[in-house]
Amino acid sequence: MMSYLIRRLWQMVPTLLGVLLLVFFLFNWVGGDPAYVLAGKISNPEQIANIRHQLGLDEPIYVQLWLFIKQTLCFDFGNSWSTGEAVSDIIVSRMGPSLTLLVPLTILETVVAVALGLAVAYVRGSFTDRTIMIVCTVGMAVSILVYIIVFQYGLAYRLGWFPVQGWDVSWLGSLRYALLPVLILLVVSIAPNLRLYRTFMLDELGQDYVRTARAKGLTEKRVLWVHVLRNAAIPIVTYVMSNLPSLLVGAFLVERFFSIPGIGREIILAVERSDFPVVKAITIYVAMATMVFNLLADLLYQKIDPRVRLQ
Repeated sequence: MMSYLIRRLWQMVPTLLGVLLLVFFLFNWVGGDPAYVLAGKISNPEQIANIRHQLGLDEPIYVQLWLFIKQTLCFDFGNSWSTGEAVSDIIVSRMGPSLTLLVPLTILETVVAVALGLAVAYVRGSFTDRTIMIVCTVGMAVSILVYIIVFQYGLAYRLGWFPVQGWDVSWLGSLRYALLPVLILLVVSIAPNLRLYRTFMLDELGQDYVRTARAKGLTEKRVLWVHVLRNAAIPIVTYVMSNLPSLLVGAFLVERFFSIPGIGREIILAVERSDFPVVKAITIYVAMATMVFNLLADLLYQKIDPRVRLQ
């Protein structure tokens, strides 16, 4: 186990280096000259040259790359160009609201989708199964914007069950504001997750061990909840763990509509302001989180199925 962990951590180094090179060259070649962005419309060549010197943009390209790598290793991406606040402070302060949405959402959508997937697999091929799949297809075809507008107007504005928008720094207050966004994201995620998990269940139902379990006289419910679920858990874990970083950033529409000061909303503001240090930092952190979650998924495989050997 330890040798596998060390080898996987070592393999992350070239992957992270590749991400750093890609981000560095994209922001330097495609993003434009940061000095002009910081100087504004009313500027002169002396101001632009001074800003370029302060940012180290007048240094050779390899020096700029080394400075960027040092920033990543030290987790210090400087200050925001828009607010002057340290980028690390911005990410730490925005992480709490995003996690308040992400953690309960991940738990709820996984539990609900797995339970529904097993239930639909139990009645596979029936009219109920086909009806649920049609409803899921229709649900996936509807934009998340429609869900946000309908739920926000109906449940929050008209019925007053939830706050329309806003956030509270206290723990209980933040949960109150997070209820409706979590509900919306849960409703949006149920359809694709249910279809995917149902496929995992049906793939396992065609295996030899299922026929053997049935031949031993086990009930269909026990076959599903004990044997099929255990073996289908590996692709489910893979999907959930690989989807976590994208969930963290992908909730930007909900955070924007509900004025939640999370990571997703911060990305939109940073892009609108051309705040490159914030965008670069979040891009690197999401890439690192993706590699870490993939490693955790591999480690969980052996806990779920002892037959899995990490080599």
